[in-house]
Amino acid sequence: MMDYIVRVSADNEHIRAFAATTKDMTETARIAHNSSPVVTAALGRLLTAGAMMGITMKGDNDVLTLQIKGNGAMQGLTVTADSKGHVKGYPIEPLVLLPPRESDHKLDVSGAIGRGTLRVIKDLGLKEPYIGEVDLVTSEIAEDLTYYFAQSEQVPSTVGLGVLMNKDNTVRTAGGFIVQLMPDVSDATIDRLEENLKGISSVTELLDRGKSPEDILAMLLDGLGMTMLEKVPTEFKCDCSPEKIERALIATGKEELQAMIDEGKEIEMICSFCQKKYIVSVDELKKLLSSASFQHKQQ
Repeated sequence: MMDYIVRVSADNEHIRAFAATTKDMTETARIAHNSSPVVTAALGRLLTAGAMMGITMKGDNDVLTLQIKGNGAMQGLTVTADSKGHVKGYPIEPLVLLPPRESDHKLDVSGAIGRGTLRVIKDLGLKEPYIGEVDLVTSEIAEDLTYYFAQSEQVPSTVGLGVLMNKDNTVRTAGGFIVQLMPDVSDATIDRLEENLKGISSVTELLDRGKSPEDILAMLLDGLGMTMLEKVPTEFKCDCSPEKIERALIATGKEELQAMIDEGKEIEMICSFCQKKYIVSVDELKKLLSSASFQHKQQ
C-alpha cells in the first residue's frame, strides 16, 4: 500500500477529518537517519501529522513547520511539509535507546522527548509567518497536537498517530488521523463521535489488520454522513540541492568563507533532513566568496 492521505467531511461539513498511511515515509526517514526504534516512532508520528496538516494549505509555496523541543535524550524533532503531500524531518539525536514502558511495553516516546514545547509555524507568503507554541502535555505527540489545535487555533480536535516497528528495526506500519469540529456542531454529533472513538483501539493496530485510511475514517464517522473529498499521495521528499548549500555557505559571511579557504581543504556539508552529503572544493569556496563580496557591494 503506497502512502496517501484521505480528506473527508461529515455531518454537513460540521466535521472535517484526515487519515493517512505512512509506512514508506517513516521507513525512508529511518534509513536516512539510521534512527533507533523509539526515535523512528517519534519522527514517524510527527511526519504523519505534518503531512496531514500540510495539505490544508492552499499555496504552492506555503510551508508548514512542526518543531518539538524537549529535555529528554532525543532533545527534539523538526518536520516541514508543503501543500502537495511532501514532507521531511529530522531528530536532533537519532540513536536514543530506552527500554519499553513498564505500563504497556510500548516504545517510550514521551520519555525520549521529555518535557518541552511544540511550535507550529505556517509560512503562507505573508509578511510574517503564523507561529503558535504550546507546552507539551504528554510528549506523545498526538495529544500535544490535540492540545495545540484547541489552544492556538481554537478548533476542537482529536488526533491519533502511531508507528509499529518490526523486531529488525524496520517499520511495520505507520499512520494517523485528525478529526476536527467546526463551529455550530451539535451536541448529538459530538456524542456520536465520542462513542465512535471508543471503538478505536489504536491506529497501528487497525492498519496492521489491513484497514485502510478510508476504513478508519468510516469507523470514526459512522452514522455522521461522511463525504469523500480527496485522496492525496504523500511521501518523504527532501528538496535540498547544491544551490541551497551554496546559499547556506554564503550566509555564513565573508570571514567564515575566507577561514574555510585558508584551511585549504574541501568541506563536507550534510543536509539535516535527508543526510545527503555535498562536497565543496576550495575553488568553489573562492567563487562563493567572490559572489558574497559582490552581493555585499550591491546592498
